[in-house]
Amino acid sequence: MASLAPNHFLSLPRPDLTVGQPLGVTDTSTLAAHDFDVDTRTGFLPPQPPLSRLPMDWEPWEATLEDALEHKFQLGDRAGISTAQIMLSALWRTSVAQLPIITTDDIQKSELLLRRAHHVLSFIMHIYIHTLPPDAELRIPAPITIPLLQICAQLQLPPVNTYADNVLYNWTLVSPSPFGLPTISNLRCQTLFTGTKDEEEFYLSSTRIELRGVEALELMRVTMDELFVADAIAIRRITTYLQMMSGVIKELKELLLAVKEGCDPDIFYKDIRPWFRGEDSDPGKRKWIFEGLDDHPELEEPTELSGSSAGQSPLVHALDIFLGTDQPSHSPSAAEKAAFLARMQSYMSRHHRNFLRHLSVNPRPLRTFVSTTGDTALLEAYNMTVQSLKEFRDAHMIIVTLYIVLPAKRARAAAQQIAGDEEQASLQGTGGTDLVNFLKSVRDRTANARIDPV
Repeated sequence: MASLAPNHFLSLPRPDLTVGQPLGVTDTSTLAAHDFDVDTRTGFLPPQPPLSRLPMDWEPWEATLEDALEHKFQLGDRAGISTAQIMLSALWRTSVAQLPIITTDDIQKSELLLRRAHHVLSFIMHIYIHTLPPDAELRIPAPITIPLLQICAQLQLPPVNTYADNVLYNWTLVSPSPFGLPTISNLRCQTLFTGTKDEEEFYLSSTRIELRGVEALELMRVTMDELFVADAIAIRRITTYLQMMSGVIKELKELLLAVKEGCDPDIFYKDIRPWFRGEDSDPGKRKWIFEGLDDHPELEEPTELSGSSAGQSPLVHALDIFLGTDQPSHSPSAAEKAAFLARMQSYMSRHHRNFLRHLSVNPRPLRTFVSTTGDTALLEAYNMTVQSLKEFRDAHMIIVTLYIVLPAKRARAAAQQIAGDEEQASLQGTGGTDLVNFLKSVRDRTANARIDPV
């Protein structure tokens, strides 16, 4: 962790709450425990590079993905796609349909194998779907459907490409480092739909944010320890921790904005983003049909098929829960948006979902403590941290405007000029939301979480 952020948090004096602890009190020493798959050095990222290839028994999947990536297939709905490209991707899809249905029994024994298998199969499935012509049925062949759904049942994840596939478990080291630990400046991606530096930088901007967020997670832990003491010394410490957390969140904002240095907005919108969209953001509203389920009654028809989205970041959810900025108002639209954010957690690792649940049931919530303590310095530190999170969301709005809203307007204007179509559809995110209004509402909810002095 020394290469990522100061490591002195672990040595800060705090009471021992694991011995003789009162019943019903949350054991904050487990916030980074193995049960939650949260590492004290790397946070929600694994401490070593994720598995880069499955063993030989599942080599047909790896070879199939490798073949697709080497050919650099074009999107099936891309204007001007060549006949050669159409034929090439069709041959590849035929080879996918002819794969054997490989058993996943031995994969079930290893979390590392399960993650890699979900990564590989979800990439194959998305390439299969998005190379099809825009008027084709989206039928996913059984050699992909059956093992993917079996793996998803074990991982408790939807059968779709997720933020975890593209960010948390899609990195390796550029050069060897002590103990194999990642650092912000020593990362590259394992798998890219397009093979472009733009796509890699887009994913790595989030990977770096998760990595820098390790310090915020540690500050959450020590703050929660102090919340159970709640004396004058604890209040001073919490005030300091919140001031430090505000600084960390400001750095997260800068890392987010730095994506502009390596990823071109038009390339992202036209060439990258379509590859990881899910069923509910398909332009043609086509249903994804999973073949082979009749022969496997134990497998359920998938219902959650949103694409990879920043809304699936466990770090951002943790910040919201810890600061209490995740509490919705009582309007129907606010409840709907809160339900969407809760649904995004179903796309996270089950261990990370457990971490967020653990954080949310803290019997002494920070926001309540701040609002009832009456300490001016503590209140100012809390509001400063909330303001930093609001500014992080402002930065997210800037990125969304640059990378999605403006390119979408340009594409719509070009289409209208050609077809004379004046219809204005709402802009959807890869998670299937009305993107702009949703992000504004989340940003405003964060801003409204400030606590006014009594």
